[in-house]
Amino acid sequence: MKVMVTGGAGFIGANFLNLLVPRFPEHQFVNVDKLTYAANLASLREVEGLSNYTLRQVDIMDMDAVDVVFDEFEPDLVVHFAAESHVDRSILGPREFIRTNIEGTFNLLEACRKRWSSDSSGLFHHVSTDEVYGSLGETGLFRETTAYDPSSPYSASKAASDHIVRAYHRTYGLPVKITNCSNNYGPMQFPEKLIPLMILSAVERRSLPIYGQGLNVRDWLYVEDHCEAIWSVIDKGKIGCTYNIGGGNEMRNIDVVNMLCRVVADETDADVEELLQLKEFVTDRPGHDLRYAIDATKVHEECGWEPKETFDTGIRRTVKWYLSNEEWVHDVRSGEYRKWIDLNYGNRTK
Repeated sequence: MKVMVTGGAGFIGANFLNLLVPRFPEHQFVNVDKLTYAANLASLREVEGLSNYTLRQVDIMDMDAVDVVFDEFEPDLVVHFAAESHVDRSILGPREFIRTNIEGTFNLLEACRKRWSSDSSGLFHHVSTDEVYGSLGETGLFRETTAYDPSSPYSASKAASDHIVRAYHRTYGLPVKITNCSNNYGPMQFPEKLIPLMILSAVERRSLPIYGQGLNVRDWLYVEDHCEAIWSVIDKGKIGCTYNIGGGNEMRNIDVVNMLCRVVADETDADVEELLQLKEFVTDRPGHDLRYAIDATKVHEECGWEPKETFDTGIRRTVKWYLSNEEWVHDVRSGEYRKWIDLNYGNRTK
C-alpha cells in the first residue's frame, strides 16, 4: 500500500510516521509537508533513512504541486494531518487558517476524486478536532452526533473542512473517514501549546502564563495513543463514518500546570514551591470554550481501541522526553517561537 501523510513533519504527523513506518516495511509512506514554523525534520530522524519513507516539500494550497506528488506516488491512502492548529494564532491572523484548513483540504479531496472511483480501494482519512463542537457545560460529552458550534477561526475552519470531506463522500462517493480528537500532548510538540510551554518555562524558571483563572477543562490524549487510534479507524472503521477519540482525562488547566510543576520538580530535583510561584494569570482569550470532553464509545466498540497511557504516566513520559532532548528543543526555539511568546502573552499580564 502507498500511504500519503500530509503534515507529517508536525507534532502528530511525525509521531504517526515514527510509529507506522518501521512497523509496516511493506507499505510505502510519503510525507507531504510545507515545512512551516511548527514542522521539524529533526522529529523524523528515526525514519528518514528507511527505504519505505520519502519526504516531499509541498504546499497543499498549490493544486499543481499537489497533482504532481499524487501522480508521482499514486497513493492508496491519504492521512490528512496538515493544518494550522493553534487557536490563539487563528485569532490574531485567521487568513492562513481559512486557506490551509479549508482550501488545502479541498485540493487534496479533488486530487483523490480525480484518481479514485467510488468502488476503489482508496481512502481519505481526515484528522480533525473536538473543538468543532464548541463548549460543554459542567456535564455532558461530545458524541459523533453532537451539533457543530465552533467558537474560534481555527475551529470554524476545521468544522468547514469536516463538512467538505463528508460532502465529497455523499456527493461523489469518495471513500472517507473522519476522526475528531481531544487535546493531544507528548514528545515533539511545538512549545506554543500549553504542556510543552509550561514544562520548558518551569525548567528555565520563567513565568507560567495561565488564561483567566485556569478553570477551562480539556480531555487530554497522549499522542501515541491518538496515532494508534487513527490506524485502528483506518483498519477497522466504517467508510463515511466519524469517530471521536479521547483519552478520558478531563483536567482543569490550573491542575495541569500544578501537576507539571510537581513532575518537573521531581525529575530535576527542583523546589516544587519555587516552580508553583511562577504561575501567572493572564487575560483570557476571546471565545475561550469552557469545557471539552469526549465520548469515545464508538471507537472502542467498533475498532477495539483503548488508550494505553493514563494522564499520570503520559505526563511523566512527556516531561522526561523534553528534559532528554535539549538539542531538539534548541532547534525548534527559533526567533519565530520567541516572537510568538512575546506577542501572545506579553500584553496579557494582569
